[in-house]
Amino acid sequence: MTDQSGLPADELLDIVDERDEVVGQAPRGEAYARGLRHRCVFVLARDGAGRIFVHRRTATKLVFPSRYDMFVGGVVGAGESYDTAALREAEEELGVSGLPAPTPLFRFLYRTPEHSWWSAVYEVRCDLPVEPQAEEVAWHAFLTDEELTARLPEWDWVPDGLEAYERLTGTRDETGGRQ
Repeated sequence: MTDQSGLPADELLDIVDERDEVVGQAPRGEAYARGLRHRCVFVLARDGAGRIFVHRRTATKLVFPSRYDMFVGGVVGAGESYDTAALREAEEELGVSGLPAPTPLFRFLYRTPEHSWWSAVYEVRCDLPVEPQAEEVAWHAFLTDEELTARLPEWDWVPDGLEAYERLTGTRDETGGRQ
């Protein structure tokens, strides 16, 4: 059985508490349906010119379909480390192999009434030609920091990725809003 993202709904995830300590396990589909806190990775991929890989998610994605994102990434499997998941997800979503290990930047707890996950943010340089997964990525381009900043108010972004980007760039104030 697969969910709308094409990934196994029975893929096992670690369920974690507010301190990011494992308190149990659940299948992906159950974790999403019940709003159980789990782990995710966000990887900012830059090309050799320093431009950021930006994409629009497919309409079939279970969470945040058809929205734009400046990160590649996804859930961390049960027993998997953040570092391992970051490399796996970056290579899968970009459609490449042989990436260097992504550099860890910071972690934060993403929380809304519907969703909650510990988020590890990374950066990686990708000098390889990308062939994004058609099941995951409907459109993509590498944008300069300035081009991305200009699109922030124009495009419908995934909220967790937007929060991660605002934290990364320092444009999120102490109360959680944009400066």
